[in-house]
Amino acid sequence: MVYGMMTVFWAGLENIVYAPLIILGIVAVVYRVVRWRTAERALGKAMLLRASFGKQVARAVVMALALTALFIAFLRPQWDKKEEAVAHEGRDLFIALDISRSMLASDCKPNRLASAKRTIKQLLELLSCERVGLILFSGSTFVQCPLTSDYQAFHMFLDAIDVETISSGTTALDQAIVAALQAFKATGSRKNKLLVLFTDGEDFSSNLSGIKQQAVQEGLTIFALGVGTVQGAPIPLYDEQSRPAGHQLDSKGNVVISQLNEGILTTLANDCGGTYLQMTDDGSQLTTLVRQLDHFEKERWEDKKVSRFQEQYGYCCMVAFVCLLIEWML
Repeated sequence: MVYGMMTVFWAGLENIVYAPLIILGIVAVVYRVVRWRTAERALGKAMLLRASFGKQVARAVVMALALTALFIAFLRPQWDKKEEAVAHEGRDLFIALDISRSMLASDCKPNRLASAKRTIKQLLELLSCERVGLILFSGSTFVQCPLTSDYQAFHMFLDAIDVETISSGTTALDQAIVAALQAFKATGSRKNKLLVLFTDGEDFSSNLSGIKQQAVQEGLTIFALGVGTVQGAPIPLYDEQSRPAGHQLDSKGNVVISQLNEGILTTLANDCGGTYLQMTDDGSQLTTLVRQLDHFEKERWEDKKVSRFQEQYGYCCMVAFVCLLIEWML
């Protein structure tokens, strides 16, 4: 709302639902004056020890002003925008998502990839003050989204991943870890370096043991969320129009069954100071994950200047107090 050159912003506009109570209070004040006037006419002025009718009207007006001022205070009027320096604190967390073809297996509904994306969104809802980045990996790896506190932008990068994004190559966990180490190195020194892997654990790394040792030396903590089931499911194939085209076959013509490899993920997470958790449809394992992430110390990021309207409800409270004091003195 703009008055002349001044912009008024109502930060508590949701409190407008209490307007009927204020109106009821003003009606009660007016009703008191009407009853006093009726009694004055019926009994005569000599029978009334109270003040004159004019004073009663004045008291009613002042009380109505007090109620109105209090109501405006509840709406939290703000104006006079000023710049303030705001300190940002939190943790840096990379999420690495497996996009190998085995992530299209349907032992998670509708498939492992879609289920993992849904769980990642649930994880973001539980995080507080974290900057998150997204790494996609299969045989090769790339940073899909750099570290950001803008979760809406992160969602856009995450939603862009679909069947067409899926790589035809195999999975290399060591490359995902290398990408995370390089990304953290580019951001400067950090108290904590956190990586959460979403993968079915099928791995064809050439140097996982060596990269794991490097991760420990550089202080990278790895959490692994297993996507899929130990029973496994066939790996579907799609044509150029993203239409189902059968299932992946081995060299003998048998349907390939992709199974969750919990052993390698458990060892990887434990050796790197984290925890392995199997991903569930209801996301119940995320509570455990977030609780463990909260144990890591937050660090201060750069201060940012933000423009904020200043709270002005104090003036309304002062007006209300003065009005109540006047009403009491009359």
